[in-house]
Amino acid sequence: MGTVDYTFPQGADEPHRRHHTVEAPEPQPFLKSLQYSVKETLFPDDPFRQFKNQNASRKVVLGLQYFFPICEWAPRYNLKLFKSDLIAGITIASLAIPQGISYAKLANLPPILGLYSSFVPPLVYAVLGSSRDLAVGTTAVGSLLMGAMLSKEVNAEKDPKLYLHLAFTATFFAGVLEASLGIFRLGFIVDFLSHATIVGFMGGAATVVSLQQLKGIFGLKHFTEATDIISVMRSVFSQTHQWRWESGVLGCGFLFFLLSTRYFSTKKPNFFWVAAMTPLTSVILGSLLVYFTHAERHGVQVIGNLKKGLNPLSLSDMVFTSPYMSTAVKTGIITGIIALAEGIAVGRSFAMFKNYNIDGNKEMLAFGMMNIVGSLTSCYLTTGPFSRSAVNFNAGCKTVVSNIVMAIAVMFTLLFLTPLFHYTPLVVLSSIIISAMLGLIDYQAAIHLWNVDKFDFLVCMSAYFGVVFGSVEIGLVVAVAISIARLLLFMSRPRTAIKGNIPNSMIYRNTEQYPYSRTVPGLLILEIDAPIYFANAGYLRERITRWINEEEERVKTSGENSLQYVILDMSAVGNIDTSGISMMEEIKKIIDRRALKLVLANPKGSRKETDQI
Repeated sequence: MGTVDYTFPQGADEPHRRHHTVEAPEPQPFLKSLQYSVKETLFPDDPFRQFKNQNASRKVVLGLQYFFPICEWAPRYNLKLFKSDLIAGITIASLAIPQGISYAKLANLPPILGLYSSFVPPLVYAVLGSSRDLAVGTTAVGSLLMGAMLSKEVNAEKDPKLYLHLAFTATFFAGVLEASLGIFRLGFIVDFLSHATIVGFMGGAATVVSLQQLKGIFGLKHFTEATDIISVMRSVFSQTHQWRWESGVLGCGFLFFLLSTRYFSTKKPNFFWVAAMTPLTSVILGSLLVYFTHAERHGVQVIGNLKKGLNPLSLSDMVFTSPYMSTAVKTGIITGIIALAEGIAVGRSFAMFKNYNIDGNKEMLAFGMMNIVGSLTSCYLTTGPFSRSAVNFNAGCKTVVSNIVMAIAVMFTLLFLTPLFHYTPLVVLSSIIISAMLGLIDYQAAIHLWNVDKFDFLVCMSAYFGVVFGSVEIGLVVAVAISIARLLLFMSRPRTAIKGNIPNSMIYRNTEQYPYSRTVPGLLILEIDAPIYFANAGYLRERITRWINEEEERVKTSGENSLQYVILDMSAVGNIDTSGISMMEEIKKIIDRRALKLVLANPKGSRKETDQI
């Protein structure tokens, strides 16, 4: 058996006699090979290259800049940049305040925690984060997920203190997970949440969140803890006698106001600030309306008193004892992964628009640290929500200073303005959430998946219906399971094909993709498009044998020259394990028994591997 770089002249009946044997490379030492594999797996971006040929002091500076990105851009910061960041920071603060209060209620937590979570975490991210456009805060999906998982173990109304402590603990474990993935550079784990999975999951979660807001729209005091659509709709329509028309009219009016201003801003991008200011405007108008009409006496529920002052420390509130610690760990892991996937995806999207790169591992570390610090300062799960980041981007932010400005605005609110939210009606918060959630149902992305890849569309719909008809966890598990099953299918059933010659050229291509290509008489050129290892060795043995049988039958039927050579194009075979080598030995024996010759074209293994084959 030879290893060749094959070329055949047009119309040839047999291999070109001047072909030459290509020597396989020398085997690499084990330690060197292991070092290369580890580097390519954990450090594909080669973060240490900037330290090469630098003196000690310069290495210290580069190290600080690497771990604390603020050290890199802060020396170059100027007044012009600050003006842009100031406008963007004030703009996102006007969105963060009402959203923070709304999302905290969604997680069954005190509304003040939404403001706490928009104060400390953005400051931590400003020091450690690498994205210029990400606006840090709580999200509806993360809030829903945390609320749904914790409510299975603890009732937020019967034992609010324990529920609150579990939320802090879950946030702590979410931060530990995120920081660990960043430190050990294991971000590829998040890649198992494919784009199709995220689209379906976000759409399903947005649907469920929107339906749950019917509680606030109709002024209901008792509502189901379940998140599936059947339970939610049963809870809504079984209490029609308790619907409050005052609350319904107020909710529909503000929802129309929010959606119409967002539509206007979409059509007139220069007026993006109109949609950004609308949630805060709704809160102000709703509060004034309730205050002057005394609507709280007629069934319109209000927030009530909000504690004045900055974040209290919550280290002593952590729950590290059974039986609740397992719940906090599980909730932290699942919500942490979802928050991480959403935040990194949003950061990369806006970085692409501005032609700069963000380091995924740095982002994981930044998210982890801001959730760890946040859990110790009365905050719950935070990430980079798309709606807030989009407003930050459109407002012309230049650096993460916009997050600092937002945090200062929230701090000012905590110190002086919280009493003003006493009369804020809950129905307005429900309208704000519904308005934000409708933007997460990306039906255009689902249509695109259908047109491009039907299997990805199936994954997307599985996630969507799993969340809507089951639960948030079920939808996520189903979608990830289908994605992994597809991955395993691709690995265990690699594509093989016959290659033929493109007329009037020396190029060989897949005969199915290029029907006008012609096979060379006496040759069977097979292409293997994947590494060969234990998972696909058996399939490849059967498939290659079948190709040979079919070619011999075709030659016999057509009366062409008998088959002489079987050439395996190994260009796409990056690795081959011992099971793959055994399979190749079996193929060699099968071909020898048929008086044929086996040729490997473009093998990438070392001489030792090639000799074993």
